[in-house]
Amino acid sequence: MIYPSVEELSKNGKFNRYMLCIATAKCARLVTDEYVHQREQAEKLIANKETDKSLASMIKREIRDEKAVKNAINRIHQGEYVINEDSIDLKGQN
Repeated sequence: MIYPSVEELSKNGKFNRYMLCIATAKCARLVTDEYVHQREQAEKLIANKETDKSLASMIKREIRDEKAVKNAINRIHQGEYVINEDSIDLKGQN
């Protein structure tokens, strides 16, 4: 990963690499769930013949064309997804 750098994402050392990794994985899961939801809705519309649009055109371009991890990193960098230190288990226990 070249941009954004780990230093930029870590908010001046506030978050370590482990925390960034966990937060990125959680955000990537949300992106994937969003893609699945949009695809299911589009498939229903097509199956019911309620639209003549293509499947791809009914899914947001950013989640359709980019990898989930890249989207997650961009969302963290842009502040759309905020890392909550309390939600990341630093001891490895769930």
